[in-house]
Amino acid sequence: MKIVSIDANVSIRRDIDTGTEMQRDAVDNIITQVVEQGDHALFTLTKTLDGADLKELRVSKEEMEAAYAHVDQDIIIAIRQAIENIKDFHQRQKRQSWMTTKEDGTILGQKVTPLDSVGVYVPGGKAAYPSSIMMNVIPAQVAGVKRIVMVSPPQADGTLPAGVLVTASELGVEEIYKIGGAQAIAALAYGTESVPSVDKITGPGNIYVALAKRAVFGKVDIDMIAGPSEIVVLADEYANASFIAADLLSQAEHDERASAVLVTTSTKLAEEVAAEVEKQLETLPKKAIAQASIRDYGVIYVARDLVEAIEVVNELAPEHLEILTEEPMNLIGKIRHAGAIFVGPYSSEPVGDYFAGPNHVLPTNGTARFSSPLNVDDFTKKSSIIAYSKAALQANGAQISALARLEGLEAHARAIDIRLEGKQ
Repeated sequence: MKIVSIDANVSIRRDIDTGTEMQRDAVDNIITQVVEQGDHALFTLTKTLDGADLKELRVSKEEMEAAYAHVDQDIIIAIRQAIENIKDFHQRQKRQSWMTTKEDGTILGQKVTPLDSVGVYVPGGKAAYPSSIMMNVIPAQVAGVKRIVMVSPPQADGTLPAGVLVTASELGVEEIYKIGGAQAIAALAYGTESVPSVDKITGPGNIYVALAKRAVFGKVDIDMIAGPSEIVVLADEYANASFIAADLLSQAEHDERASAVLVTTSTKLAEEVAAEVEKQLETLPKKAIAQASIRDYGVIYVARDLVEAIEVVNELAPEHLEILTEEPMNLIGKIRHAGAIFVGPYSSEPVGDYFAGPNHVLPTNGTARFSSPLNVDDFTKKSSIIAYSKAALQANGAQISALARLEGLEAHARAIDIRLEGKQ
C-alpha cells in the first residue's frame, strides 16, 4: 500500500458510475419491454440474460421448505440469532405518531404511517447474500410494511440459493420472484400480470440494477444508489497491524473499485500494515480483486497527531470507520461524518455486516456527510396534522393573509379573510 503524508486533497470519492451509453440504452430497452409485455418479457429476459428457462416466476412453498435440507443446522442457528439482533436494534428506531394542543385550542401533530409495499432486491446468480435480505427486510417489518416482496436472479437451473430461501423463510417473506437485473426493478416499479407493483425498492445490485433504480425513481421511491464499498481505519501506535490489514482486505475483496484507507499517527504502524497487507493478500481467494482495489484505491495516510487524523476522517466521510486507538470511546464524539463507527480492536467491520444489529446498508462515496444508514424511517412516511381553532385563526388570520398577498396569491388570502368575516 502507498504510504503518504497528509495533504489538502485527501479523498476516497470516485466518479459516480452512470454506466456507458450502451448500458443505459440496454436498461431503458428492458424497462420498456417489461412495461409493454409484462410477464412475457420477464420469462424471455430471464432465459436470455440468466440462462434460466422458467415455468413459474414465483418461488413455491415446496421450494422454500426443500431449501432447509441444503443448509447446515449451525448456519440456520446463526441466521436466527442475527435476525434477533437486527430486529432488536431496529425496534429502537421506531417512531410514534404524536399530537400537541396549544392554549388557543389548536391541535398540531404528525402521523407516522408505514409504506403499503416494498420490493427488496437480492443479488444472486453464483453468490448468495442472506445478510442483504435481513438488512432490507427487517427494518421494513419493524416499520409495519404489510407487503414485502423479494426478487433475486435465478441460477441456471432456475432455483435460488438455499441460504437465500431459508433466510427469507425465517423472516416470513413468502412473496419471492425468480427475476433479477433491470427487468426485476421494472417489474417492481410498474407491475406485471404476476408481479404487482410496490411503493419502494431497496437493495444492492450491479450497474444494470443501479441504472434501473435511477430510471424508475419517481414512479417509486428507492433507498440509494450505492457506490463501491469503503473502509477507513483510524489508528495510533497501540493498534494491531495484522487486525488492520485483515479489515482493510475485508472491504478490498468486494470490488476492484472498493477503497481501503488507514489514517494513523504512527509511521511504524503504517509500515507494518503495508507489509501485512501484502502478506495476507497471498492467501486470499479473491486476491486479484483485492489486489486491484489496494493498488488503485488503497492508501495509508500518516498524520502529525490525532487532531489532524480526525480532520482527515471527517473529510473522507467513510461508509465504514474503525477506531483502533488507545482510548477509542473518547473519539466517537469527534467523528461527524461516517456511515457506521466500529469501536475497538474486536469490533471488526464484518461484525456489523452480519450480526451485531445495526444496518449494513450505508452511505458511500462521501455521502455520509448528509445521509444515514438504511433504517426504519426509510419505510415510513409522515403526515402533518393541523386542526386550527377559531380563536387561533382570528388571532393570526391577518398575518396569514398578509403573507399570502406578499406572494401575490390573492385567493389564498381570501380563503382566510372569508372566515375572518364570519361567513358560513
